[in-house]
Amino acid sequence: MSIVPFDDRDGWIWLDGQFVPWREAKVHVLTHAMHYASSVFEGERMYGGEIYELTAHTERLFNSAEILDFKIPYTVSEIDEACKATCAKNGLTDCYVRPIAWRGSEMIGVSAQNTKIHVAIAVWEWPSYFDPEQKKKGIRLTWGKYKRPSPETAPTASKAAGLYMICTISKHAAEKEGYADALMLDWRGYVAEATGANVFFVRDGVIHTPTPDCFLDGITRRSVMRLARQRGFEVVERHIKPEEMTGFSECFIVGTAAEVTPVAEVGEYRFTPGNISLSLMDDYARLVRRELVDA
Repeated sequence: MSIVPFDDRDGWIWLDGQFVPWREAKVHVLTHAMHYASSVFEGERMYGGEIYELTAHTERLFNSAEILDFKIPYTVSEIDEACKATCAKNGLTDCYVRPIAWRGSEMIGVSAQNTKIHVAIAVWEWPSYFDPEQKKKGIRLTWGKYKRPSPETAPTASKAAGLYMICTISKHAAEKEGYADALMLDWRGYVAEATGANVFFVRDGVIHTPTPDCFLDGITRRSVMRLARQRGFEVVERHIKPEEMTGFSECFIVGTAAEVTPVAEVGEYRFTPGNISLSLMDDYARLVRRELVDA
């Protein structure tokens, strides 16, 4: 299967307030973000011409930038409109949306207060993150090598590029072993999340999910929790020890890219996609396509 490189595609990218041809959206090799990970981003999806939870994503982008000590030179509403306009400019109504903000190349060093803050928005067609047929059966996860850091050692409340370094390493290792993804623990040894998605478990009809105190409280995560409660399911947020997974019957991960994906295996633990996982997968698909009202 051939892959079209992301720097060699047709289309338009919104860059610092204007549209530029896709192949011309470039930064200098001495851009601060490239050397010091001073960038934040969002992952969003447009379904049927509407970007799901657009403003919530944009607000998180701004909050992430503030945590990394820089200010995005636009308003939330301006970035919202730019995201919509980028989809329209590229003629897309179902696509992935990637806003990103970063420090420029005016200074290279740990101190970089005088760098220009840049913002770009790119959109592209992106089907299911995991194989659709495999999703119904449940994907296989292994354990991640690295642990999610303490909020005292990293800006864990931000969606910052640097925090994904250990995710890439863990996902690569998992794929080399034939798994779809990896489940990560936090620095205390509690279950945290997958490399790009939050995780849920089911026991005796009750849904359990880790407390997001050192990783992102995902926008999809919150949507799925609302959907579950609308169906009358109890949702419990708490710290979960790995050994507790023996008692869980179902497992699923959620995220903008993953949407709702059942899990059949995490390392030595086995699960069977059941009523809760599959019904929430269907409910979320209907919700983002505006076939279901989210209270």
